[in-house]
Amino acid sequence: MGTALVYHEDMTATRLLWDDPECEIERPERLTAALDRLRQRGLEQRCLRLSAREASKEELGLVHSPEYVSLVRKTQVLGEEELQALSGQFDAIYFHPSTFHCARLAAGAGLQLVDAVLTGAVQNGLALVRPPGHHSQRAAANGFCVFNNVAIAAAHAKQKHGLHRILIVDWDVHHGQGIQYLFEDDPSVLYFSWHRYEHGRFWPFLRESDADAVGRGQGLGFTVNLPWNQVGMGNADYVAAFLHLLLPLAFEFDPELVLVSAGFDSAIGDPEGQMQATPECFAHLTHLLQVLAGGRVCAMLEGGYHLESLAESVCMTVQALLGDPAPPLSGLMVPCQSALESIQSARAAQAPYWKSLQLQDVTPVPTSPSTHSPEGRPPPLLPGGPTCKAAAPAPAPSSLLDQLCLCPAPSVRTTVALTAPDITLVLPPDVIQQEGSALREETEAWARPHESLVREEALTALGKLLYLLDGMLDGQVNSGIAATPASAAAATLDVAIQRGLSHGAQRLLCVALGQLDRPPDLAHDGRTLWLNIGGKEAAALSMFHVATPLPVMTGGFLSCILGLVLPLAYGFQPDLVLVALGPGHGLQGPHAALLAAMLRGLAGGRVLALLEEDSTPQLAGILARVLRGEAPPSLGPSSVASPEDVQALMYLRGQLEPQWKMLQCRPHLVV
Repeated sequence: MGTALVYHEDMTATRLLWDDPECEIERPERLTAALDRLRQRGLEQRCLRLSAREASKEELGLVHSPEYVSLVRKTQVLGEEELQALSGQFDAIYFHPSTFHCARLAAGAGLQLVDAVLTGAVQNGLALVRPPGHHSQRAAANGFCVFNNVAIAAAHAKQKHGLHRILIVDWDVHHGQGIQYLFEDDPSVLYFSWHRYEHGRFWPFLRESDADAVGRGQGLGFTVNLPWNQVGMGNADYVAAFLHLLLPLAFEFDPELVLVSAGFDSAIGDPEGQMQATPECFAHLTHLLQVLAGGRVCAMLEGGYHLESLAESVCMTVQALLGDPAPPLSGLMVPCQSALESIQSARAAQAPYWKSLQLQDVTPVPTSPSTHSPEGRPPPLLPGGPTCKAAAPAPAPSSLLDQLCLCPAPSVRTTVALTAPDITLVLPPDVIQQEGSALREETEAWARPHESLVREEALTALGKLLYLLDGMLDGQVNSGIAATPASAAAATLDVAIQRGLSHGAQRLLCVALGQLDRPPDLAHDGRTLWLNIGGKEAAALSMFHVATPLPVMTGGFLSCILGLVLPLAYGFQPDLVLVALGPGHGLQGPHAALLAAMLRGLAGGRVLALLEEDSTPQLAGILARVLRGEAPPSLGPSSVASPEDVQALMYLRGQLEPQWKMLQCRPHLVV
């Protein structure tokens, strides 16, 4: 249905009129730099462009008091000295004669975006706005924020569209205390915020920004705070926070809409955040959120003060919203000790309220004076992972660009290679049914070692698979679906692995579901990670050969994906993913679609799904849609994982954590 980009040039009008070092970083160039980069990359042209409108008095009144709205309205006629005096009554705020107009446009842009998504005009979108909003409170401006854009959008979605479950994800580097205050007793809004905290020594210096602030009254458990107590958090830390904390709660909450307070001061180079996450990380975060709420994701700009980093991060977010595969993450995927401590503390604080956490080990991690420095310096290196590096001053734009993974967006093109000519599928217009096949002699050579492949129907299917796989490895096709007779599934998968490794894949992830044994001659050289879901028992035969029984309930399936499959996949960082649905795989269409959609975040979206021919009509269509970038169908509220599934997951994590650090949820403390 497309992606909306909401913007209005008038939002560049407000600017600081006097000397104030604290406020000078919030400037119009934040918007123009982001918009210019979107145009340079051809991304704006691919979006539905909406011109922001002003929010009405009644709409602002959804979260703000009438007196406060009137106060901001009066700034339109104040002189510079009066504006400066009024600004001094608030924390980190400046007013301008255009502030009221700009702030109404910012709030109105969020409302337009939500309306467009919830009426089905678009699938998702980004509101490129200023002033930001997440610090603003019912009767107070705060931290550059005048009206609380995301909170107004959430209240509007509840009032006008009748929504009952809204997820707000605040990845700005500052705590959005304004949103927290407005919804802390409201169980219809799940608010998640990670933020630089440093044990309360970083702005806004609030005790209620810590992990044990979980809401109040009926809203207990619906405020989720993840405080970063060191600077230098990077890609691995952000992804780990999503996999081990946010997403388990989000799936259990089952939101109808996802709102993102998209602050990019949490990206590398920003002077406020001093973090190390690269812009492509935000494509991955956006991709992970798109599996929720039927893909209804509305992002609204908050902070971001390094113009190069901001512009690149905005582009990565929009690319993900458009359905482009996420570029591979750079850097070592090992969460730091301080991040793991924060994640575990937040999990422990939330465990009483969320069934998805209650059967897992969420004991709080005790802290000691040795783990934190009063001056805010990183602690000494602890076993099990690195500490977070102290960030250097913001790099110059040219040096920052040298660090980024800036590759053009690959074609979002999916090919379906079917052998039965009588099977007709309703496919999106940019998904094609493959006609070509590999040369007969070449196909026969690959089939020769496998007795099950010599039959004509198996040989025909293999030729189509080889042709598709070559197109993916050559960059002509991004993802694909191939079929094989059930009797030849294991042999076909073996050939696909060997072909991939011999034709350019450096690291190949194979997720085999059902009764598919690992090929006996597969080398243990670290180039292949074999993960079998559907084995007889949980077993880690090596760090590259893992088997687990197929979970019996939706909750167990989600726990397996979030707690095992994706951490292993992100730690391995493959450049090709094979998903094989073999005999007895037992997955329903929505479950298979969710797995494929989430694995699509890896390997630049190069995912090949191998299906049995008998299941092709039921699965090929839904898999084609998710592989091209559409959201998977909702599974509904997740059930609780069975004790047996949890036991298998915990056993495997315990076996594999020493080698695969992305599996860790808690730090290893020195005894």
